[in-house]
Amino acid sequence: MSEKKINVTPAEGKLGVLIPGMGAVATTFIVGVKAILKGLGSPIGSLTQMGSIRLGKRTDNNNPLIKDFISLAGLSDLEFGGWDVFSDSCYDAASKAHVVFKQHVDAVRDEIETIKPWKAVFDPEYVTRLHGTHVKTGKTKLDLAKQVMEDMARFKEEKKLSRMVMVWCGSTEAYLQPSEVHQTLEKFEKGLENNDPLISPSMIYAYAALQSGVPYANGAPNLTVDIPAMLELAKIKNVPVSGKDFKTGQTLLKTIVAPGLKARMLGVKGWFSMNILGNRDGEVLDAPENFKTKEESKLSVLEQILEPELYPELYKDLCHKVRINYYPPRGDNKESWDNIDLVGWLNYNMQIKINFLCKDSILAAPIVLDLALFMDYAKRCGFSGIQEWLSFYYKSPMAAPGLKPEHDLFVQLAKLKNNLRYIQGEDLITHLGREYYD
Repeated sequence: MSEKKINVTPAEGKLGVLIPGMGAVATTFIVGVKAILKGLGSPIGSLTQMGSIRLGKRTDNNNPLIKDFISLAGLSDLEFGGWDVFSDSCYDAASKAHVVFKQHVDAVRDEIETIKPWKAVFDPEYVTRLHGTHVKTGKTKLDLAKQVMEDMARFKEEKKLSRMVMVWCGSTEAYLQPSEVHQTLEKFEKGLENNDPLISPSMIYAYAALQSGVPYANGAPNLTVDIPAMLELAKIKNVPVSGKDFKTGQTLLKTIVAPGLKARMLGVKGWFSMNILGNRDGEVLDAPENFKTKEESKLSVLEQILEPELYPELYKDLCHKVRINYYPPRGDNKESWDNIDLVGWLNYNMQIKINFLCKDSILAAPIVLDLALFMDYAKRCGFSGIQEWLSFYYKSPMAAPGLKPEHDLFVQLAKLKNNLRYIQGEDLITHLGREYYD
């Protein structure tokens, strides 16, 4: 065992999970937690609830569950609150989403019908396909941020919470590049006062969270906490941040398949990805300016895994295309097709075809749970700023400026578990294995 161990504040009291965007993903998460507590299902897909971690040598056979190894909030300690552009209760929103079966939604109706969203910060310029009716008003964007902070403080007092975290589950916003107003906290706060159009709703939520000392996890590809102004605020307030864009369907498969092809030094000529999706996310992404934001997130994955600059003969001329089509009949039942054109020994051509039928919200819900628990854990560890060890959950992981993010799912998992070992003062595992043979 290592001599160094980080002093972690115990997970005592209730943890408030604050969610901007109480749609399909958020309600699937909340209904799921409530149903699991009633013994109506299992937290499949959740590393914090079902994952184990090896300690010491393989021969030690010491593999505790992660939730038994580190101090995490329990599911029964979670309280849920959030904002939405529509006033539907969690029960009504879950019923309309048609993700979770009716018997599960109805089984927890009493617990979720009282969870009603607060009015949301909304700007139609950032999500043109939605017409919000349950929205905040204020003279300035700073006024709106203060209203969000008031919602948070009131919720904390009403529910007698000891801690809170915020996980963005809202829509993908229109594509936005960093500009002058994002460069320093001073410029950003002046921008809030002056209603700068380049400050998006998600940035207002993130600012409110960080100012309140609340960790923020970005589940969409929006430009939000990955700007210098927010990272400056996170350091000042000693608050952890992570993001961005939950790694759920097609991109999850890419981060599994692509590392395997690269490990075997197989060439890739082309990777064509097609999606059909009919839920609110699909409707929002039907707008070109919102699709651009998602496309940038999806396209970055392969290039950073395959590293064409290191292996030009195998990947330099890779043709990578991504298409997302809004198809209302499918609802949350997403379907994706991937066609991969490979190159093998003596430049012989091969192909892989993948057809993935999934429910995006079913894949995202355990990610929301894990991020809420791990971000709270990071705060109790005294961590602040970018939490790169949580890259495992994101399509576009945040990393220090100038540092290339890690996209390989298996490297990300090793990084996550080694961080937990480090915190607990356990030896890191390198998988060298020489000790069994020397």
